[in-house]
Amino acid sequence: MSMPMSKRMGAELIGTFWLVLGGCGSVVLAASFPIGIGLVGVSMAFGLTVLTMAFAIGHISGCHLNPAVSLGLVVGGRFPLKDLVPYVIAQVVGAILAAGVIYLIASGKAGFELSNGLASNGYGEHSPGQYSLGAGFVSEVVMTAMFILIIMGATDSRAPAGFAPIAIGLALTLIHLVSIPVTNTSVNPARSTGPALFVGGWALHQLWLFWVAPLIGAVIGGALYRGLFRTP
Repeated sequence: MSMPMSKRMGAELIGTFWLVLGGCGSVVLAASFPIGIGLVGVSMAFGLTVLTMAFAIGHISGCHLNPAVSLGLVVGGRFPLKDLVPYVIAQVVGAILAAGVIYLIASGKAGFELSNGLASNGYGEHSPGQYSLGAGFVSEVVMTAMFILIIMGATDSRAPAGFAPIAIGLALTLIHLVSIPVTNTSVNPARSTGPALFVGGWALHQLWLFWVAPLIGAVIGGALYRGLFRTP
């Protein structure tokens, strides 16, 4: 990419901020409001954040917004390894800032308790559907691998031009529709880190899963696409 790294990092920070603010914010502020948006609304919110930012900053940074996406693209041969760490730093910082904004807004309502999770990801007793660690691991690996496959396919030079943001946004929506009950859906270590740092306790103790499983899934997805569908 011809853009300076500072501008690309800025775009990734802002884009990840928007993803966490819009996605996690919909969970904390709107999911169960008297006429709440529920699981479908939250799933759409996450998808819309990626869709909108893909159009806004895709031409600047590629709109990864996710350490797993950046790693998957490295493995898939679409992104240079030397740029991985700066992107991950920008993504994590953006996620933390967004979680802070959500906390500031949510704490303005009487009865708000940080212990409710701030949309943190979890397994076992902290899974929305009480799913086990094993179930959460499988869900996060498979969903992330499929997400990377879709991203690489939609952005392939052979794919129809201009439609990638729609495909990627809808893919993230579908992923959330399926896996919110299992782990509250991560597939994104930065998205998991922001809320966990504010909640502390159990959220930090379980955060390892939402780095390990998505990164494994990213490697699988990137390797599969590169091995199966790369142009000879």
